[in-house]
Amino acid sequence: MNGRNEQTLLENWRRLPPQRQTEVEEFVEFLAAKTQKQAVFERLLAIAPALEAAGIAPLSEDEILAEVKAVRAERRARQATDAATSSGAAGS
Repeated sequence: MNGRNEQTLLENWRRLPPQRQTEVEEFVEFLAAKTQKQAVFERLLAIAPALEAAGIAPLSEDEILAEVKAVRAERRARQATDAATSSGAAGS
């Protein structure tokens, strides 16, 4: 996108009511996340032939779900620890 298009986009965004501005921001965030997920997926697909050549067996669906659950549980635990740490620091 060139500077002129960016400027026009920004001017149009500024004319929107606050609720619509928020919707635009959330949509842009959604698109950015979608783009990032697609890039990760493409990198995974790119290494698939190397994994196959190395003789590494693919994970079953159950194994993938278990990995996802473990990562999510770890993330929740880390967020809870961070929240407790920040609320404890705020109370000091």
